[in-house]
Amino acid sequence: MLVTSPQPKATELSKYYESDEYISHTDKKDGVMAFLYQSVKNYSLRKKISFINSKQKTKGSLLDVGAGTGDFLNKAKNNGWSVDGVEVNAAARELASQKGLKLFDTLHSLPKKTYQVITLWHVLEHIPNLEETVTILDSLLAPDGILIIAVPNYKSYDANYYKEFWAAYDVPRHLWHFSRKSLPKILQPFFKLESTRPMLFDSFYVSLLSERYKTENNFSMKAFRIGLQSNIRAWRSKEYSSVVYCFKKA
Repeated sequence: MLVTSPQPKATELSKYYESDEYISHTDKKDGVMAFLYQSVKNYSLRKKISFINSKQKTKGSLLDVGAGTGDFLNKAKNNGWSVDGVEVNAAARELASQKGLKLFDTLHSLPKKTYQVITLWHVLEHIPNLEETVTILDSLLAPDGILIIAVPNYKSYDANYYKEFWAAYDVPRHLWHFSRKSLPKILQPFFKLESTRPMLFDSFYVSLLSERYKTENNFSMKAFRIGLQSNIRAWRSKEYSSVVYCFKKA
């Protein structure tokens, strides 16, 4: 595990998200990267719901932490789940409210209940109070529930290729940088790892961003080659650019 150092003070973190370039807090489609992100998002949402349904046969309550503008929650709601969401960014919460979702601003403001499914899609790496958050997630997860966490993997081929230009380091917004070994250890003794799966599109998107940071080219076919190579190499090593972890109560 790698740690961003120095880390911004908790009171200063929000300013690093106040940008139209931070796509997950907007619904913008202008520009190459935003268009690609939004185009792939619909496919990814379907895959996420399918994955959850394969793990939990009975649809009950679902909590999404770091819900952004609420698209995943709406997809889950339309699929029969009873949903709640947490999003600290006020602008993203406002966009979600326009879609009929009322998001909570912190984990502490959630109703007193437990959830069959808790998801954190590329969120855990942003959270400053890591140990406290793991404890809260344990209290929120039902005894037979599942915790799904997706995070970048700094041991991937694309991370090694782009080094300091690797977009998924995303400092200072990303405070923690996990490996496949470190994340299960961090969640002990509350959770045990049940399974993992790759997020195959991430290697291409991250490589495109990384290539832009490195060469200032907005679009590069070389980035697609690196993204493909990363996935091919990970077929044996399992070191994909991003990994989805499914945990159960220990």
